[in-house]
Amino acid sequence: MTWKRDPRTWLAIAGVLLLWASAFAGIRAGMRLTPAGGVGADGYGPGELALLRFGTASTVLAVYAMATRMRLPERADLPGICLAGFLGISVYHVALNFGEVTVNSGAASLLISAGPVFTALLSVVFLQERLTRIGWGGILVAFAGVSLITLSGGKGVHFTPGALLILLAAAVAAIYSILSKRSLRRHAAIAFTSYTIWAGTLPLFIFLPGLLRQAHRAAPPATLAVIYLGIFPAAIAYVLWNLALSRMPASQLSSFLYLSPVIASFIAWVWLGELPARLTVLGGAIAIVGVVLVQTKGHRATD
Repeated sequence: MTWKRDPRTWLAIAGVLLLWASAFAGIRAGMRLTPAGGVGADGYGPGELALLRFGTASTVLAVYAMATRMRLPERADLPGICLAGFLGISVYHVALNFGEVTVNSGAASLLISAGPVFTALLSVVFLQERLTRIGWGGILVAFAGVSLITLSGGKGVHFTPGALLILLAAAVAAIYSILSKRSLRRHAAIAFTSYTIWAGTLPLFIFLPGLLRQAHRAAPPATLAVIYLGIFPAAIAYVLWNLALSRMPASQLSSFLYLSPVIASFIAWVWLGELPARLTVLGGAIAIVGVVLVQTKGHRATD
C-alpha cells in the first residue's frame, strides 16, 4: 500500500514520537529507581506501575466511549482483540518495566530498538509488505545511529538477565503492530485502541493488592508521573499510533521509532540543559538518515 502523506498522518507520527520519547523517563520517575538499581521505597513496583498506568488510560478511554456512544466489538473480533491487548499491553509493559529495573538505560534503548526489525520481518510474512534493499539498509543504518547514541552516554552497555525481558518487549510490540494492522481494516483507530487497552488492563489486576499498599506510601511526584503515563504516552499515543498504522505500512511506521532517542536527547537539552555529546549528535544524524531512506526508497508497492 502507498501511505497517505497528509498533515493528519504526520501529526499523528509526531505526537507518538514526542509522547513515547518521554515514557522511559516517566517509568523511571514512577518507580523512583535508585542509582544502585531497584525500586525506591516511595515508588511503584513494575507491575503496580503498569496497572495504575493502564487503569488510568482505560478510564480516560471509557469516559470518551460513553460520551460518544462507541460501539462495542463484535463477538467474532474478541479473540484477536484480547490477544493484541494481552501481548501489546500486559506482556509488553510488564516486561519493559521489570527489565528497566535491572538493565541500564543504554542497554534498554539498544534492545528495544530491535522492535522495528522484528516488525519489518513479520510484515513480510503476515502482511505481504515488501521492503527494498535500500529499506533494509535504512533500518540497519538507523539501528547503528541508535547504537551510537547509546554508547554516547559514557556508562557503557551492560546486559543482565533482565535484558531478555526488554527483548521480549520488543518482540511482542512487533506482534501487536501486526495484529493491529489487520484489525484496523475493520475498526476505527480510537475504538480499536480502547478495546485493546481495556483487554490488556484486565490481566494486570493481579497486581492490585500491591498497588493498594504502595499507593499509600508513594511520593506524589511518582503518582503524578504514572498518571501522566496513563493519559499521554498510553491513551493518547496509542490512539495516534493506530491512526498512523491504519494509513501506512507497519514496517515503514515502525522505522520512525528510531527517532525517539534523538527526540529524547533534544528534550533533555531544551528542558534540562543537558548538552548532547558529539557522539549523540552523530548518532542522531545517522538515525535520521536511516529513517529517511526507509521512508523515501524503502517500500516496494504491492497494490
